[in-house]
Amino acid sequence: MRNHMAAGWFYSREQIVRYILTRPSSLRPPKTKLRNPIHVLGDLDRHQWLMFSVGFLGWTWDAFDFFTVSLCVTEIAAEFNTTNSAVSWGITITLMLRSVGAIVFGSLSDRYGRKWTMITNLFLFIIFELASGFAQSLPQFLGVRALYGIAMGGLYGPAAATALEDLPYDARGLLSGLYQQGYAVGYLLAAIFYRALVPTTPNGWRSLFWFGAGPPVLIIAYRWWLPETNASQVMKAERESLMAHNKGLGITTGNGAMAWFREARTSLRDNWFLFVYLVVLMTGFNSCSHGSQDLYPTFLKNQVELGATETTVISVVGQLGALTGGTVIGYTSTFFGRRLSMIMCCIFGGAVLPAYILPRSLSLIATAFVLQFFVGGAWGPIPIHLTELSPPSLRTTAVGLTYQLGNLASSAASTIQATIGERFPLPPKDGVDRFDYGKVIAIFMAAVWVYMLIFLFLGPEMSQEERAEYAAEANRIEKMRKEGVSLTEIGVEKAKLAVLSDEPPRPVHSDKPTDIEHVEKV
Repeated sequence: MRNHMAAGWFYSREQIVRYILTRPSSLRPPKTKLRNPIHVLGDLDRHQWLMFSVGFLGWTWDAFDFFTVSLCVTEIAAEFNTTNSAVSWGITITLMLRSVGAIVFGSLSDRYGRKWTMITNLFLFIIFELASGFAQSLPQFLGVRALYGIAMGGLYGPAAATALEDLPYDARGLLSGLYQQGYAVGYLLAAIFYRALVPTTPNGWRSLFWFGAGPPVLIIAYRWWLPETNASQVMKAERESLMAHNKGLGITTGNGAMAWFREARTSLRDNWFLFVYLVVLMTGFNSCSHGSQDLYPTFLKNQVELGATETTVISVVGQLGALTGGTVIGYTSTFFGRRLSMIMCCIFGGAVLPAYILPRSLSLIATAFVLQFFVGGAWGPIPIHLTELSPPSLRTTAVGLTYQLGNLASSAASTIQATIGERFPLPPKDGVDRFDYGKVIAIFMAAVWVYMLIFLFLGPEMSQEERAEYAAEANRIEKMRKEGVSLTEIGVEKAKLAVLSDEPPRPVHSDKPTDIEHVEKV
């Protein structure tokens, strides 16, 4: 998306007035023709499927490792002889440190490529999941989870870029929704293995953490086998070719680094307000997912008094709803528009909220599916939406950092809910203190749905004209690649075109940054 600040450091008064007046009309659906999803997926070649699958698997296990804590809050609290709210700091501190990982690993990914950054993060997962299972006190446990948060925050951007940036343009909306629901699949797997391991093994909750350290070994081997993404290789060649042209020097790694820092500085200067908006938006989205999911197993066990099996069933069905919603809404957002699709999810999600916390029976299975359908649906277009709005030279950094800073801002959601919930005690049962967590979840989520709706309405979005332009560019590059033109040659040609037109280079992909007219990675 093009983003121009007419006043230099900010938007002109005329831009601001025009932007505000066009917010209602900007929600008009683009009505892009929706191709049969089977035919859309049929356009993917072997390389694109492999890259999408490894990115999806990495993000899925990122979510699995995170949810091991939220599913085991009561068990960890019992072993360490502390309160649920104290253990919930293991969730909060992980979310708080994720932004550090996004900055460090996002920058490395944009500069040096997606492959080795992703492998490094997965290796750190193995270490910190094992260490979590061996913690002997709550302070030790919280310290390890803090370090884990850095690794977790560093994975989202490289994994999303790996999965999405080489895809055909028509497939990006559909597979963006599916990719984001790797989060739901991770929760689903965590709930299944929680039931399989925690109540049935001598080491209880520790077994779940030790198990979580295993699959990343296989994902590392898978990613090691695959090449760097095509888009990253083209962007690297383009950047170094431009630097050589401007400086009259040979193309070297040093020149590439200098070019990247120059582009990054310019992108930050020209898009700082857009970055701020994306962080504000991601604060709402992360509050939505964490507010509806993190404390919900505790609500089911402590307040509704369901057993481990019933809690697992409800959690799994809820995540199936999120998976379905994310995929469906991600796909249809190409026709209805990204923002309008997400706004409708906010409205319907708020409408079904009472049914999510009022029943005291297994009827919660149905309402969990419906509520999480709209939570997942709101998230479905986010990866491609953030990508379309982000400057190409900082795509991984921008997507990962804005998503993780939103996580940071919403990191206290579960702790806030647990702490406030303890102010509403219920009659104890069998010597166990009980609290009205449902009331707190309902109030919190109602506020979050309204917050998201407001900022989605006020936010930007890539125009249909821009999408068509970048789709044509993406399809042209893909055609060149299939005709045998090397990725380096494609990058050099793009640099030459940029020099001839005296314009900054366009991104290789059709996911483009946005402009104040659409002033909208998660």
